[in-house]
Amino acid sequence: MLDLNVDYFILLAALLLIIGVLTTKFSTRLGVPALVLFLLVGMVMGSDGLGLIYFDNPKVAQLVGILALVVILFEGGLQTKWSSIKGVVKPSLTLATIGVLLTTIVVAIAAKLIFDVSWLEGLLFGAIVGSTDAAAIFAVLKEQNIREKLSSTLEAESGTNDPMAVFLTLSLIELITAETPSYLLLAGSFIWQMGMGLVLGYLFGRFASFAINKINLDSSGLYPIFALAFALLTYSLVDLVGASGLLAVYIAALVIGNNDLTYRHSIFRFNEGFAWMMQILMFIILGLLVFPSQFLSWELILKGLLLSVILIFIARPIAVYLSTIKMGFTRNERTFLSWAGLKGAVPIVLATFPMTMGLENSQLFFNVVFFVVLTSALIQGSTISIIAEKLGLNGPKKVEAPHSLELVSIGKANAEIIEYAVNEQSYITGQTLKKITFPKHVLVSAIIRNGDLVTPHGDTIIQAEDILYILVPKKRKNELKSFLSKRKE
Repeated sequence: MLDLNVDYFILLAALLLIIGVLTTKFSTRLGVPALVLFLLVGMVMGSDGLGLIYFDNPKVAQLVGILALVVILFEGGLQTKWSSIKGVVKPSLTLATIGVLLTTIVVAIAAKLIFDVSWLEGLLFGAIVGSTDAAAIFAVLKEQNIREKLSSTLEAESGTNDPMAVFLTLSLIELITAETPSYLLLAGSFIWQMGMGLVLGYLFGRFASFAINKINLDSSGLYPIFALAFALLTYSLVDLVGASGLLAVYIAALVIGNNDLTYRHSIFRFNEGFAWMMQILMFIILGLLVFPSQFLSWELILKGLLLSVILIFIARPIAVYLSTIKMGFTRNERTFLSWAGLKGAVPIVLATFPMTMGLENSQLFFNVVFFVVLTSALIQGSTISIIAEKLGLNGPKKVEAPHSLELVSIGKANAEIIEYAVNEQSYITGQTLKKITFPKHVLVSAIIRNGDLVTPHGDTIIQAEDILYILVPKKRKNELKSFLSKRKE
């Protein structure tokens, strides 16, 4: 019997992963964020659907959700270039803190009036749905050619606002359940969580970068696992001292991702794939936790839709416009930032906290939050590129390097091959190789153009969207990076 259950579980896990991966293909064609389809897969597989899986354990869903968020934030931080976000740190942080607080207040007023809950419960509604979701933002923006300033702002905001939402949610639950809550203690806790989250995240990131480069492992496949272990270590240790583990993970990943790493491509590709797997697993499990028969009533649909409308068209715009005063954003850019406040896994995971704490209206919280997330993902997530185009905020087409070439790694020899994606603004675009004055002993060894390999020679003209593989001595690497960062005048 045990063998049968194990075989059944493994078969089901395999089918869910295959369905999840195939779902991403359909989501691109349908123009719908993949997270929506993942949730629907969970709902269909659940007891109110095909009845293949009965799942109603919010504690397990919470554990899987937090673990998945750690992996997703780590991968997002690795992929984020400091050069892109350093100019938008201020607006990103104000959106991640003041913006979340303003959203919470506006939604609280709406929830109080719509659902006739107490003020503290209304604020809890607002805190749960107040943050933009990193998993949703990273997934939706990855393939879009949104202006870099805006995409960087959204990515940095979504990577740093989860701690604010978690803090507000847990604090409000404490205020609801405690007989004599201490507001002063909560204020001190906020400063500690955010401050130590930033500091410890930076320190762990520096230590992880040093350790990855110094250790000499027998297999290159161990380096990605080693890096991921630091993400889990960072979250757990920082959380144990009462600081924000999620913020620390994102900051650590930002530090690691912007350092020269041994087997950099292997680390990035592994974490990208693992983040997708955790995203699929998380959303399917959260979908399983939902019982459609409980929230697909006309009363809840109408009230949930009204709350979604207020969140999308009133709360988020107010938060964005007030949080970005005198920060150099145009009206169109603010409008886009308002529209791109996607909700995703974080609100649903946070909605499990009232359930595990045994709050009176916990099921109502979960059902409404799930509906709000579904609405946000469907309406906002599927129209981001359209809104950006209508507002004239599209940037240059993103050039992603689809091939990895790690023949020589920084820890194994005195040279390595780096990958460079050429764009329209690149200094070398339109020039022949023989006219480009690369640093000494630097050699362009291969070019990928439109998916084909081009053998470089002196008369080869560098074109936008080319992927160059450049052999460079380690001591010349920074010089080459500086050269490649030059732009046309």
